[in-house]
Amino acid sequence: MFFERAGSVIAWIAVVFGAVRVLMGFAIAFMFDLEQNAAASRRYLATANSGEAIEDGSAMFLTGIIIGLLVQIAKQTRTRNDD
Repeated sequence: MFFERAGSVIAWIAVVFGAVRVLMGFAIAFMFDLEQNAAASRRYLATANSGEAIEDGSAMFLTGIIIGLLVQIAKQTRTRNDD
């Protein structure tokens, strides 16, 4: 029960932060030219360029989705075993 709730919270946090990181990466990619992109990415995203932030955010987003699916499977398995 505790791990299901903790997993659910972790999944939501990963999905939200991953989506925000991807959106910020795209915003920086479209607002600045190459030289300014690198400077803005280093300053705001702590990455070498916006593409790296988009890649990291996508991985975090997908990890959150996978954890969320595993939590849903665990909840369904527990309810079936309780019957």
